Amino acid sequence: MNRRSDNAPLAPAASLDAKLAVLRRGDTYPHAAERIDAVETHMSWVFLAGEFVYKLKKPVRYDFLDFSTPEARRRDCEEEVRLNRRLAPEVYLGVIPLSLVPGGGLRLGDEGEPVDWLVRMRRLPERLMLDRAIRAGTVTAGDIRRCLAVLAAFYRRCDPMPMDAAQYRQRFVAGVHATHRDLAAPEYRLPANVVQAVASAQLAFLERHACLFDRRVEERRIVEGHGDLRPEHVCLCAPPVFIDCLEFNREWRLVDPADELAYLALECEHAGAVSIAEAVLVAYREATEDDPPEPLIRFYKAYRASLRAKLAAWHLQDHPDEPARQKWEDHARRYLELARRYADSLEVTEGA
Repeated sequence: MNRRSDNAPLAPAASLDAKLAVLRRGDTYPHAAERIDAVETHMSWVFLAGEFVYKLKKPVRYDFLDFSTPEARRRDCEEEVRLNRRLAPEVYLGVIPLSLVPGGGLRLGDEGEPVDWLVRMRRLPERLMLDRAIRAGTVTAGDIRRCLAVLAAFYRRCDPMPMDAAQYRQRFVAGVHATHRDLAAPEYRLPANVVQAVASAQLAFLERHACLFDRRVEERRIVEGHGDLRPEHVCLCAPPVFIDCLEFNREWRLVDPADELAYLALECEHAGAVSIAEAVLVAYREATEDDPPEPLIRFYKAYRASLRAKLAAWHLQDHPDEPARQKWEDHARRYLELARRYADSLEVTEGA
């Protein structure tokens, strides 16, 4: 992973530290906000301000995205709002500038010279987020059926994406190799034999059972989906909404809905909710006319769990202190164990 911060000179008031300091103050916002909670993610800072949420992109550049300039961040903010309104139309309110005003201060709004841009959202009830509800033990089968009814309708509205079957398979082959290279890096201290076995099992499955992937393309199942369907992005309100889609890379949003739902099921399993994970896929089959083969679902889970292990390992670069390092190593190992379990199950009967 290559990362580079924007090296363009900034006025002191427009530095990242200055922006973060201003956004931590309640009087920055155009509404009542007695308490501001700031949450750092891999690529953003999120500010919980009263009834609203504001997201500031970090000025970073990776192999797969470029947020290194204010203009790039503005474009991505606008794309995030556009895409997320597909599944959360009342949540994503728009894009708001952070402006340099006369005297050198920073203010949210159009007054002054924009130096950065934030996505503005309506705050959702934390107790209704699926990850919180799983921990509280309050998720019902009806909740899952309502979620899948919304998602099934969304996938039906999506236009099938034209894609060559060999191209679809090659995306997975390239992804397996890239993930293997990262997970095998010695600084992540992951078991090399498990990393190798997981990658080898996925590559062998792709070669032996190409027909399973080809059939999904031939049935025109590939759509521009959510791209990051995890429990923390699902709100069990009425109707359910789905936030934080993967906005910065369109290719990663071109997915088989069965892949997205396998990912959601995997994340529920990772959270300890195996029955919810099973209910997700049952509800998907009931809400659609789609019945993806179980071996393909197992492959999707193995592939997604490997990716999640890699993303957890990447966090080690941002958190060198030992307590945080131990946390992310544990996350990586847990996902790698899930990947191993599903990779071990990839033997399927002929003709599946």
